[in-house]
Amino acid sequence: MSKSFMGVRLRRLREERGMTQAALARSLGISPSYLNQIEQNQRPLTVPVLLRLNEAFGLDVQLFSDRDEARLIADLRAALADQGAGASLAEVRELAANMPGIARAIVAMQRRLRETSERADLLAGSLSTPTGASPAAFEAVRDWFYERRNYIPDLDEAAEAIGDALPPGAMNAGLTERLARHGVRLALDTAGESLRRFDPAARLLRVAAHLSAGQQAFQIATQLALLEQGGTIRRLADDPALNCDAQALLRIGLANYFAGALILPYRRFLEAAEAAAYDIERIAHGFGVGFETACHRLSTLQRPEARGVPFFFIRVDRAGNISKRQSATDFHFSRIGGSCPLWNIYEAFARPGEILRQVAQMPDGRSYLWIARTVRHGQGGFGAPVKSFAVAVGCDLTHADRLVYAQGLDLRNPGLATPIGPGCKLCERPACPQRAFPMVARPLAVIEGEARFAPYSGGTN
Repeated sequence: MSKSFMGVRLRRLREERGMTQAALARSLGISPSYLNQIEQNQRPLTVPVLLRLNEAFGLDVQLFSDRDEARLIADLRAALADQGAGASLAEVRELAANMPGIARAIVAMQRRLRETSERADLLAGSLSTPTGASPAAFEAVRDWFYERRNYIPDLDEAAEAIGDALPPGAMNAGLTERLARHGVRLALDTAGESLRRFDPAARLLRVAAHLSAGQQAFQIATQLALLEQGGTIRRLADDPALNCDAQALLRIGLANYFAGALILPYRRFLEAAEAAAYDIERIAHGFGVGFETACHRLSTLQRPEARGVPFFFIRVDRAGNISKRQSATDFHFSRIGGSCPLWNIYEAFARPGEILRQVAQMPDGRSYLWIARTVRHGQGGFGAPVKSFAVAVGCDLTHADRLVYAQGLDLRNPGLATPIGPGCKLCERPACPQRAFPMVARPLAVIEGEARFAPYSGGTN
């Protein structure tokens, strides 16, 4: 527990349970004055007191953890910057640490405002309601997975039970047989109009013939998710906090999650990853899947009793559009203003097929080891369209010595790290040679009704 001053959270817990300071102090075996000092952030919340809280109330000790604080700080700064209401890093940290509920409410309000503005712009431009999901729906689904540390136990365990009974890298025959139990036939679609198409009337599943065996297994497993785990998927997706667009997207995301967990069963995959020191290409080859699929699965290995390295996974195109972003960590880029051009995921396009590694440091001083490589989607062939992406996985530097990619790197050398940031509009590095935009200005003073602005130059770390 690196964050020890949690007075507001403790006071909120006491008020929710309708207890006086004296009553809570008696329950914890401490004096009322000592409890008052903790609530006023004059004394830290120590581990013994935290353990007594757990013993007395059976509460989740993560209530007093700062694991989500870095992401919340980034989201809050982005929300304030979106409104031109910049705040110092010290102010934002104080709010996120002591009043996380208020901070999340501000972020949620800004998200709803942005979604409303986007819909209004679309309506004004086309005089019709937009079709398809809004950008806010994608963000809501990403946040839903993030809040669960990108690990869904109900689906993961059910998928593992199926995948463990099938040979790794050669599951297609077993998966096809399992489809047949539902009266569904499998056919390879040589036209390649879609990766997967299911005809419920004919009970026929068509999978693109140009896909590799691993990709076909993933598509079959996705259909099995809808056939066998439909109830669980609907229950998880029917979250009242999500709108209809987000719920529909979440159902797709959960089906894909099940498919990945089936063809890459949790314990078998984790053991292989640890044995290979997280050499992604070796792991992918052993399971007959692509580099991207292996990276995506690495970001989900957060089963409480058997955790892997907590990875962040991201996929971008040449224009910098982020099409996938999953995280088992608190690493977070801004929702506005793009990403940092000094990040090695963008250099990967200049060196296709080559694995690049980078030690990168964020403005808050935290450093990460990143691995990036390009991948291609499509049939190929002359004149055939091919999609090109760069994918990357990263982890906190404290876990880097478990990775083969740390070999030869002096991780204790502070000069090794490349300074990167959350996008120019929020980045506090004034001397960055790649700065494309000034940092979002924050009010400095108001004189005679005229607002004067100055760029925020950073707070204490």
